[in-house]
Amino acid sequence: MIQTQKIFTVNSPSTIIYGRNSFEKVGEYARKLGVKALIISDPIMESLGYVVQCSSYLKEQGLEAVSYLGVKSEPVDTYVSKGLELFQAEDCDIIISVGGGSCIDVAKAIAVVATNGGYIGDYMKMQKIAEITPIPHIAIPTTAGTGSEATDATVITNTTNDVKMMIKQPVFLPNVAIVDPVLTLTSPPSITAATGIDALSHAIESYISRLAHPYSDMLALSAVELIVKNILQVYENGDDLGAREAMSIGSLQAGLSFSNASVALVHGMSRPIGALFHVPHGISNAMLLPAVLEYSKDACIERLADLGKFFNKEEKDLSKEELANLFIDSIKELCKKIKIGNLQEWGIEKDTFYAAIPKMTVDALASGSPGNNPKIPTEEELVELYKKVYDYEF
Repeated sequence: MIQTQKIFTVNSPSTIIYGRNSFEKVGEYARKLGVKALIISDPIMESLGYVVQCSSYLKEQGLEAVSYLGVKSEPVDTYVSKGLELFQAEDCDIIISVGGGSCIDVAKAIAVVATNGGYIGDYMKMQKIAEITPIPHIAIPTTAGTGSEATDATVITNTTNDVKMMIKQPVFLPNVAIVDPVLTLTSPPSITAATGIDALSHAIESYISRLAHPYSDMLALSAVELIVKNILQVYENGDDLGAREAMSIGSLQAGLSFSNASVALVHGMSRPIGALFHVPHGISNAMLLPAVLEYSKDACIERLADLGKFFNKEEKDLSKEELANLFIDSIKELCKKIKIGNLQEWGIEKDTFYAAIPKMTVDALASGSPGNNPKIPTEEELVELYKKVYDYEF
């Protein structure tokens, strides 16, 4: 078991509501927290009717609502500032996020900055401690992937220096998380794959993290089992609500796990790729995952063997090394089946990517996540890993 400390702290939203049609509860819980809501969402959620539906549920409980629909990509600092401006102009007192991880992360940032002031980047690495209670926030994910509804972190890109800032403090936790698998039915196969593999990455990394502990282990193992048993089914048959529900619960568990144990090298390397080349977070995680697991294997072979048991369908009597290899090979095969390409296939020019490696290496190490990996890379090793994943064959 990987443990670096004997006393552990567990943080989670005050209330987690999950199950089919639990979205209907948003007005009931919002009424306990405020009277006028700012809904943070995006144009796709608006076109699907989720924003109007949310407003209707709020109105039924006597709440007013206005919407900020400017989240059109992975979250950036300008979305935070514009959303905050609308929040203040409309005298709102509660925030509700409806959408994927980008919407939820922007809402988290607004909730904290609204009461504590400053620029969201000020809070990175605890440079600024949020001491004032943030604006109440209800997070409603529409994908089964990021787990952001259950974490105390937000990832926001600084548009000045193209750095994805991983900002983590307990105050970023939403007050209420509403996880309704029905909302994920509209996710197309590409989004289902990207978010599903993102959730799987969360669970795997939290399990092999140097900060893993018994509580996070329990959640991580359950999440891996749920996701590996259902991700192909929801990818191939998106109308399977039972599989969608399993993925939503798995994503939630993975979010709770990594929020309390930390992610590691995959996420550390992934964020700079997203910031510079705009590869969706889940996809860049998947591009990195097999190669990073191969690099890390010798330092966490027992833990990878535990995970390999989920793919040992015939229950063969395998050694720990064989189980670890089975797990890594199975992840590669999964990535193939859900059509995860490498960075070259994504269309990124090799010379452009190689030229960015020095900055990506510095930014990855500065994020702190690689330091939680079972095997901590040197700067030189990180450079070689970036080169390896460019045209990595799954």
